[in-house]
Amino acid sequence: MMKVRKAVFPAAGLGTRFLPATKAQPKEMLPLVDKPIIQYGVEEALSAGCDQNHHYHRPGQAGDRDHFDVSYELEKMLEEKGKTDLLQIVRQISDMIHVAYVRQKEALGLGHACSPPANWLATSRLLYCWLMTSSMRRCPFSSR
Repeated sequence: MMKVRKAVFPAAGLGTRFLPATKAQPKEMLPLVDKPIIQYGVEEALSAGCDQNHHYHRPGQAGDRDHFDVSYELEKMLEEKGKTDLLQIVRQISDMIHVAYVRQKEALGLGHACSPPANWLATSRLLYCWLMTSSMRRCPFSSR
């Protein structure tokens, strides 16, 4: 049986159910206690064996790209101030996963966002992660 190593996060919506909170902040970046919602989803996918993520976004949406990327200025400041515990947390986030970001040019719905490129789909089983529900489903595909 083929292992599930790739997770798909459709996050291109406008977040209208969470207005006004999502007017200036993408819904996947809304905090839940001390981290954004998408990080919980990524951690769950990682614990299921998915170390490669495919995130769908709308134009102008950069929140989780910045969150999972290296933050040189922040790391330097934390290091200079001796805040090694926070530095470790920040580095752990950027080292967590490999992410491919796809910009959905227009809002064509969840079905479109859940149709990854053929080369990604053809040889893999995928874990689809819906961030605003309690469901995380494995969707096996062998080919298109």
